[in-house]
Amino acid sequence: MTAHPRCLPPAKRCLLSFRGPDAERYLNGQLTQDVRDPGERALPSCITDAKGRLQAFVHVFRGPDQALWVEAPAEQEEELEQRLTRYLIADDVEVERVSSHWELVHAIEGWDSPLPPGVFLRESNRIQDHGADLWLPAGTVVEIDAVSDAEAETRRITARIPGWGRELTAGMLPPEAGLDRNAISYHKGCYIGQEVLSRIKTAGRLNRRLAALRVDPGCVAGDRLGEIGAPREAGMLTSVAPWPDEAGTHAALGYLDKSAFDAAELPVAARGGLARILGFV
Repeated sequence: MTAHPRCLPPAKRCLLSFRGPDAERYLNGQLTQDVRDPGERALPSCITDAKGRLQAFVHVFRGPDQALWVEAPAEQEEELEQRLTRYLIADDVEVERVSSHWELVHAIEGWDSPLPPGVFLRESNRIQDHGADLWLPAGTVVEIDAVSDAEAETRRITARIPGWGRELTAGMLPPEAGLDRNAISYHKGCYIGQEVLSRIKTAGRLNRRLAALRVDPGCVAGDRLGEIGAPREAGMLTSVAPWPDEAGTHAALGYLDKSAFDAAELPVAARGGLARILGFV
């Protein structure tokens, strides 16, 4: 029996298409990522305000028509379109919603089978390295082995990949979550928020940073780190893997206050357990 690729279940996403002579230049002024040559990849990118604070986390790639497509959670479509078209004035750019025409299937370990007709693929690391996005015309069916939500979360957290609504929230500074490693270009020129993010990179100072952790059973997202009654908490868990490892502990992600940057472990307030710090994301 042939094994089907292991994938996340099909999902509807927000998809905005940007085409026209000025599309590339215009988007480069709106996104933190350099969109000029995405190749066969879906590149992670931030959308920030003038203060460098996160407004949305997206992926950008070339569609089958060679237009630049910006992808995000489906519920952000209205807000994202308004934000990304706000500064269109005399630019020769045509923006179109194409969300209803496509569905996303993410193959967590890549895809090495023939692609069905009309389907196109872009490399993407959504929950671990070496994944692939398959974009299916609406109504297309592919044979897959669907991964459970619990397994997908465990893989994402173990791979130290921040998730929207967990580690990534509107108003935060992207470098706090390590997004300066793969979602921010410091060489492409000006974009909204660029001055602030460049200043943070030069100064190298943040008040909090996202860390990879191992926590005892019973710990959950939202748990505070540090001694109860201490003058100032040392951090907070944002995600805890549903599945334990062989030792019975759970992979986790959480923000550490700068006072705890050098700590090796921290108590989980009100739980009686420990959070062991593995390193920063």
